[in-house]
Amino acid sequence: MSERDFSEVRRIVVKVGTNLLSSDEGVSLSFLASLCEQIAHIRMMGYQVVLVTSGAIGIGARMLNIRERVTSVKLRQACASIGQPYLMHHYSTFLSSYHIITSQILLTTELFRNRRTYLNTRNTLETLLSLGVLPICNENDTVSTAEIGSAFGDNDRLSAYIASKIDADLLIILSDVQGLFSSDPSSDPSAQLISEVPVIDDRIVTAAGGSGSTFATGGMKTKIKAVEIASRAGCKCVIASGREKMILEQIAAGREVGTYFYPGKKISQRQRWIRNAQTSVRIIIDQGAVNAIRKRKSLLPSGVTAVEGSFSAGSVVMINSIAKAVPSFDSTELQQLIGRHSRDIRKITGSHRRDVIARPEDIVFIDEQKVYVQDNKKQRDLL
Repeated sequence: MSERDFSEVRRIVVKVGTNLLSSDEGVSLSFLASLCEQIAHIRMMGYQVVLVTSGAIGIGARMLNIRERVTSVKLRQACASIGQPYLMHHYSTFLSSYHIITSQILLTTELFRNRRTYLNTRNTLETLLSLGVLPICNENDTVSTAEIGSAFGDNDRLSAYIASKIDADLLIILSDVQGLFSSDPSSDPSAQLISEVPVIDDRIVTAAGGSGSTFATGGMKTKIKAVEIASRAGCKCVIASGREKMILEQIAAGREVGTYFYPGKKISQRQRWIRNAQTSVRIIIDQGAVNAIRKRKSLLPSGVTAVEGSFSAGSVVMINSIAKAVPSFDSTELQQLIGRHSRDIRKITGSHRRDVIARPEDIVFIDEQKVYVQDNKKQRDLL
């Protein structure tokens, strides 16, 4: 069986980048018309599709005749508020000609950080797909900012989070480049397109290079990070040029276009939520506690040496720099429990509370070597 046999794929997340959508006038209507036609075709082939679209800030900036990169938070939010409704209007107009109902979902990291809102968002997407609706997702750039920790940073990773959340079978990231090259093709004429990537290792990260262009926040490096996220959900990924004719149908047909990334070992939804949640708060533990949790033991208060930041019980926190966890206590309670014995927990916090900070199933290591389906030998053969 070919590695690009997508015959069992049923659910696809398509991410489209800013450079494809933008034109000197604001939005590239010719590209949007082609994209919507392709989405209509693959839906008729039986695929469920979720679209993740960039472009709101870039389109808003061009409508304001701004040509340089928008760095001011306030100006980025203003541009997004102008560009987003304009973008959605055109999506809705083009797709309605194919009798496709669209919905708009604007997301911030808070929705992914909190378990309840994470599940609510997942349920909303599942319901829309069951109704035959095309969800169109974007970061809520009008309200999200890196300063308050509510920004994803780029829609490549957002698309991967969504693919992971809804257990998508295939993530397609459309860009203005053909895929991943062995080096930067703009400066190295010998650069070659890498057709398949079984394993993301240091060489692949190096080949990914730097950041995006004027209005794009991504670049190949963020796309590789997105692939890593989706891979942990067992999701296949393709990075390809959105400028190539009927690219979505070519990919669905298994043709060798762009760069195909093998799926990784699938971990549970809860583990994915913990691992993918962005957080800036931290529990510091000693080496004895590190050794214990690595052996799948519970985190006990006796191993805690410090608590950094404010958080509630049940939210995701860092453990040193090696893991993420969901503690059973908030930061104020944990301050009182530092270095104490487990038998003291209920004396301090109440008889109904657990006698551990976090159970093994509440802890996900982020520093472990990634596990992939394929071995490194095939990766070396491709480079």
